Amino acid sequence: MLQDRYQLAHRLYPYARSVDQDAAEPVRHPVIVVGGGPIGMAAALDLGLQGVPVLVLDDHEGVGQGSRAICFAKRTLEICHRLGCAEPMVDKGVVWNIGRVYHGADEVFEFDLLPEGGHRFPAFINLQQPAFEKFLVERIREAQAQGAPIEIRGRNRVEALEMAGDGATLDVLTPDGPYRLAADWLIAADGASSPLRNMLGLGFEGQVFKDSFLIADIRMKADFPVERRFWFEPPFREAGDSALLHRQPDDIWRVDFQIGWDVDRKAEMDETRIRARIDAMLGEGVEYEIVWTSIYTFQCRRMAQFRHGRAIFVGDAAHQVSPFGARGANGGMQDVDNLCWKLAAVMRGDAPEALLDSYDAERRHGTDENILNSTRATDFISPKSAISRTFRDAVLALARDNDFARPFVNSGRLSMPCTYLGGGLNAPDALPDAPRKASPGSACPDAPLGDGYLLDRLGSRFALLAIGVDMPEAVSAGGMALQVVAVPRDASGPLAERYLGDAPRGVYLIRPDSHVAARWPDFDQAALEDAMARALARKDAA
Repeated sequence: MLQDRYQLAHRLYPYARSVDQDAAEPVRHPVIVVGGGPIGMAAALDLGLQGVPVLVLDDHEGVGQGSRAICFAKRTLEICHRLGCAEPMVDKGVVWNIGRVYHGADEVFEFDLLPEGGHRFPAFINLQQPAFEKFLVERIREAQAQGAPIEIRGRNRVEALEMAGDGATLDVLTPDGPYRLAADWLIAADGASSPLRNMLGLGFEGQVFKDSFLIADIRMKADFPVERRFWFEPPFREAGDSALLHRQPDDIWRVDFQIGWDVDRKAEMDETRIRARIDAMLGEGVEYEIVWTSIYTFQCRRMAQFRHGRAIFVGDAAHQVSPFGARGANGGMQDVDNLCWKLAAVMRGDAPEALLDSYDAERRHGTDENILNSTRATDFISPKSAISRTFRDAVLALARDNDFARPFVNSGRLSMPCTYLGGGLNAPDALPDAPRKASPGSACPDAPLGDGYLLDRLGSRFALLAIGVDMPEAVSAGGMALQVVAVPRDASGPLAERYLGDAPRGVYLIRPDSHVAARWPDFDQAALEDAMARALARKDAA
């Protein structure tokens, strides 16, 4: 098997003995995150920036091997911007908005994922997962220097777990031997195989699709455009039944080949065989270096519940989807965005534990949306019957010249922010004539505001956005002071287009994760108090 040839600084948090290892009794921590991948590190950073003490346990000492996830969506970049680490990611990443779909040698159509202006971030960047992780860890180091209560322990592997009503007890193995820890709250971010999930006797529900895909990252100089290219039945059929090409930073290119189910995986991972596929795609004489390879199958599965008492599962530990659509890591970042403000509010005493049940409800809804899109993509990319293949080929033929057919072409519906329709935190929509994309439950569309952007002004707490409405200088609700962003109707430009549409004015209550909780045509303190009670799970939805 080929060796990974990425050159990365892996020992970002080398093992060091902790005083906890010498304690007579297990030392108790407010929050322990198990798993030092991008989702676990993002959760630790988010909580730490809110002043919540958090300990990360990772069985390695730094970022993982191989590029794995490479497509990070606009919503993920907005979350990372709130956490203070998006800028280096965008600077390093390959920015793209355009995708092209081919059938055989013919281009079927192209699409633009961000056709309108006035956004801080592009639709996607391509960035190797280890680099994404590294930027998160570097931001944690910066936050630690500024006083954020975050600790990372490398080569601390959890061997056993006991849950109780008030928390968890963990048996941890280190190079110096075992020790025990206790936690008020446990966040399981330990990946698709999730030892913690197995320790609790929990499983996945869903489907594993009978098909295999070979992915390879190659280093080469090429002048291909910066865009996503997907081929159904490519002209280089000896390479695979479908193919995908993406550019990454540092002259690395990702290629995916559909190779079928009944294949000898060991033989397919032979370098000679891999090179034969790549040569068929690129043509003879193109020089390249293979830096990483893997074979995967489509899996669309999730846990029945993401919260089990004081143990909360995030990312791949909670759910798995196929890579087409870039919904895995991006979905995990939405888990973090949804969970951390709620956990911090519960720990501060601002909300009951019932608020965490809304994490389970909302993110299961988001996962089901991802699974539905991934399943449909799988069925279109890899039809399992003659009728399905006939339908797919007919759609592709029609889409060349007919706009109406293009929405039916599915090479992977790319990740979009989830609209939370469940969980009970939304107030009834009192501004129904305003755009649907900003309705309660939706992620806030960003827009230019002054010399910056709206999301910059919202911060990480509850906020009120008022457009064309006279507002008090200070507003409190639910015992909390709210951030107030007041904008004149005639000075708001794209902001008004995205939040008002034909409505003359409006007021929005926005959660700390920048999702809309409620909206009204005017400011109403009583309605605001009611909406805050709902958003903090102090009151059931009507």
